[in-house]
This record gives sequence, C-alpha cells and structure tokens, in this order.
Amino acid sequence: MIIQQFFIPGIAHSSYIVAGNRTCAVVDPSRDVGRYISAAREMGLRITHILETHLHADFVSGHLDLAEATGAEIYAPKSGKCKFPHNALVEGDEIPLEHIHFRVIETAGHTPEHVSYIATDTSRGDTPVALFCGDTLFVGDVGRPDLFPGKAEALASSLYDNLHTKIMTLPDECEVYPAHGMGSLCGRAMAAKRTSTVGYEKKYNYALRISDRDEFVRALTSDMPAAPDHFARCSEINRSGPVLMRTLAQPAPVNPKAFSDWIRRDDSVLLDARSYPAFSGVHIPGAWHIDLSGNFATQAGWILPPGQDILLVVESRNQAEEAALQLRRVGFDRVPGFLEGGMLSWGSLNLRINRVPVISAEEAHSMVSSGEAVLVDARSKEEWEAGHADRSMHIPWHDLRTRHAELDPARHTIVMCKGGQRASIAASILKMHGFATVSNLAGGYTSYQRAGFAP
Repeated sequence: MIIQQFFIPGIAHSSYIVAGNRTCAVVDPSRDVGRYISAAREMGLRITHILETHLHADFVSGHLDLAEATGAEIYAPKSGKCKFPHNALVEGDEIPLEHIHFRVIETAGHTPEHVSYIATDTSRGDTPVALFCGDTLFVGDVGRPDLFPGKAEALASSLYDNLHTKIMTLPDECEVYPAHGMGSLCGRAMAAKRTSTVGYEKKYNYALRISDRDEFVRALTSDMPAAPDHFARCSEINRSGPVLMRTLAQPAPVNPKAFSDWIRRDDSVLLDARSYPAFSGVHIPGAWHIDLSGNFATQAGWILPPGQDILLVVESRNQAEEAALQLRRVGFDRVPGFLEGGMLSWGSLNLRINRVPVISAEEAHSMVSSGEAVLVDARSKEEWEAGHADRSMHIPWHDLRTRHAELDPARHTIVMCKGGQRASIAASILKMHGFATVSNLAGGYTSYQRAGFAP
C-alpha cells in the first residue's frame, strides 16, 4: 500500500492517494483534481474510488470533478444526504481496493455525518495500518464541534464517544492521516506535523488526554476561534454537488473603461489581490483588499459577499488565475475578469484612485498619545489577550464589516495586526465605509512592541 499526501497551504488541507498495484483511491480531494490524475498516471495507476469523510465546511470538494474525469465511484456518509450519485456509507461498511480493505466507522462530532476510514493492508497482515479521519482527529487536536448552532454540546459528546471507543482502541502504531494541518480553523491547536500515529496522539494530544466527558465537552465548546462565514456555505455546496470546474472560465482581461463600468454594478465585487504595500500605495476606491500571498482563500471566504461577480486587480494574468482558483476553493465561482494592465493602465486614464498611508510605530504612538488618532488592533481575540497596546481598541479585522459603526469616520484611524496584511484588509473595509483618513501601522504589533509601545 502506498499513501501519498497532497497539501494546500492557507486552507491547510490534506488529501491522499491510497494506492494498490493497479488502482487507487483519493481521500477528500480538492477541487483542482489535476494533481491526483497526474500523480496516478506517474505511478501507472487508475483512480477507481473517491472517499469523502464528511461535508467539508472550509473548502469545496473535488469529488464530482474527479469522478467525471476518471469514472471513479464516490463514497460518502449516508447521513450526509448528498444529492449526487454516490455509495452511501454507514458504520461497518467495507470497501475493497485490491489487497487494501477500508472499514467505515461513523465518527460524528466535528459534523453530524462524519465518517472515518480504517485501512488494512491484507498483503502484510490483518492489523489496521492507517486511519483516514478527516476532521475528527488532527495532529495535536480534534475537530471543533461548534459549527452547528445549538448542537455544540451534543456533537462534542459524540466526538468524545467516537474518539474513545473507536479511534483510541486502534493499535498504537496505526498511522493517522487527517484532512487538515496547522493553519486550519477546523480545530484550535493543530501541530505543524501533518501525520501521526494513534499511540502518539493518545500520549500527547491535549484533547485525547481529557478522560472526563464533561471536561472534554467544556474544553471543546469554549474559547474556540471565530469561524469564517464560508463555513456555513461550503457544506451545502458539497452536499448538493459543486459546479464542475471545467465549466468555469478563467478570468479575462478587461480594459479600464469597461472595468470601471462593471465594478459599479450592484452584482459585482471589486477585489484587489496585490501585496498590501502595493494596495497602500494606490488602489481603486471601494476595493476590498486581500493579499494573494497571505491566507487568501480563507480570508476571502470569511468576508466577501457570495453570489456576485468578483473583479480582480492583480499584477499579472497568472495572479488572476491563481486568485480565481483559490476563490473557487471556497465557493466563489463567479470570477469573470481582471483589470487589464493593472493599476498602471487605470492611472493612465486619470480614473479615481485612493491610498492607505503606511506609518511607523513612532508616528502612530505619537498620534495616539496626543489624541490625534485612534488605534484599532485588528488581530484575533487570542492574540489580543496574549498582549496588547494601551489605548488601542480591539476589533478583529473581519468584524469591522459591522463594527466600523463603533468608530468615528471623521477621525484618523490607524489599524494594526501582527505584520500588516490583515490590517490592510481592515483598512479597505473602513475606506469603503467612508473613513477619510486610515493608516496601516508598518510592521504591525511586532514593530509597536519592539519600539517599546506594547508589552
């Protein structure tokens, strides 16, 4: 049995090829399925099985794209009530793949319909060798059970049962292959290592070391990080069956005049995906800003309004296509165009522009101390509680979509995060809500701290 992992940074998604001698399965595929097809071809394999562990909340799955491209059959939890052709799975079902046998266990907790796959390589023995556990068990963590309103405690209790009676009873040497790693918001404290063993997790995973059910439920239902908006949308997209990627065109270049007309339409969103220094220097008024080099897909899924055309400002066609791919990973299929020639072509036509000055820690501290400006800390709740500057106001970047109303748009507002990227998102939100003077703190909290203005 050969196992090959595929990892997508940002959304921190792991998927897998599980291969026999002639055929293979793909577990929890991403939407850009060419990677699996190429890998299988290189190994001389045919993809015959697609195994879904659950209705993913944080990304749109590639099960339909891969099934169409390869003829493979889709396997998914029966309780997920998926609306596309699939083999509906329940506890105890077995799926043979040459000498590999997958046994299905229902592992509700992160989601109500979750299943995991226990793999045995019968060419070597009858002991389980691998667990493909989706978002039930991570390296250093377990799946968050709080994504379904009113069901968090019940799901946490189910998660406790399934971990203790079905997963922790597997052999210590059984390898653990989760669907996410560090950086994903499907858990709270994932480790950087992307695979593990049952024995190692029993020994070092904080959640598995909690023996009392009530204590486990309390730990898993309190102080969880905020969940992005698209978590509520992607599950249903995956249940219904995503639009096939081959039907979605790549974004086309749009000349500045036509672009200017298009972005004024009610059904369009203007998204600047350049670096935050580039956005700060010059941008189109009314643009959202999310740096393509950062955690772009998750941040876009969190704040952009769904169901609208997304028009891009980027530096190149390649950036436009990469942005479109990442947007489609989180359910934004309508990415029809990008500004031809970028901001240089926009400026050459004397069209309106805007800026977000980047200021030093010393400048910011002076203005805040004198009352000339208000300092907004746009970091997460966890970062804020770990340390923050006096006279700063905490509003997480994503909450500024509504909590901008707590600020005075006539005052100079300085935003900061850890390094500058999230603050630039925050600045773009404030600018589109009429804040006249907004600055980004260069180097963010890190520079403010090094200058001695924060603990």
